[in-house]
Amino acid sequence: MAYQYSRLLKKSYSAPVCNACRSFSSAPALLSGHSKWATIRHDKAKNDKVKSKERQMVSKEISSATQLWGPDPKYNPRLTLALSNAKRASIPKIVIEAAIARGQGLSVTGQALESLTIEAMLPGSVAAVIECQTDQKLRVLQDVRHAIKTYGGTVTPTTFLFEKKGRVAMEKKDGVNADDYLDHAIEAGATDIVTDEEGRLIVFTDPSETKKVGETFSKSAGLTIEELEIFWDPNPDTLVDVQDEEHTKAIDSILSALRDEPGVQDIYLNTTEKL
Repeated sequence: MAYQYSRLLKKSYSAPVCNACRSFSSAPALLSGHSKWATIRHDKAKNDKVKSKERQMVSKEISSATQLWGPDPKYNPRLTLALSNAKRASIPKIVIEAAIARGQGLSVTGQALESLTIEAMLPGSVAAVIECQTDQKLRVLQDVRHAIKTYGGTVTPTTFLFEKKGRVAMEKKDGVNADDYLDHAIEAGATDIVTDEEGRLIVFTDPSETKKVGETFSKSAGLTIEELEIFWDPNPDTLVDVQDEEHTKAIDSILSALRDEPGVQDIYLNTTEKL
């Protein structure tokens, strides 16, 4: 009888201790795993955003250099530098080839590219103008619209909130001052001339006169053209200051998705800061 009682006592005493031990030891492991997974997802999203933005910038640099001085790196030092930047950034070969072809107005298959402008309103009342170049207009239009709607945006007219301008950036030269080149800019037909944060002279023009004004100014001022583009400049009275974290994340998601679309060339926003 005493032996049976001892076994019952031992059984009733050991079970609660074991359950308590299991309960205590499992909680930290679950929380730790959840935290680690969340951190990995956050870091990956952040890295993907940086990579997509960098890929678009390098592709634009390659296209611009090709457009100005041709597709052969042997005779185009600007393209050689752009290709070096692409290699350093581990840009895929297909992206580089597409950028060189785009600079010649062609797709990688040799088809002529068509321009396509898509307007949208993003979360936080941020207006966007998306410029595309493609040989498959309907497909790109469908894919871009789908990406905008998927991430909380709306396809709607927004270009009235921007002004289309031509921009020519000259190669950096020490000691240059915009005022010293004002006469050259006026004679070339420019609408404005400034110095950017890198110390380069920037000439603004009517979009249709961008290349002509840039080449005339370059010859007159004795400076080399580094970049030449037509862009959408947001009207100062329509600028939006995005401070809400939720809106910022939503906009980042849309921009990352759009930058991954092969036909998307540039994205312009009416925000006070670049996103």
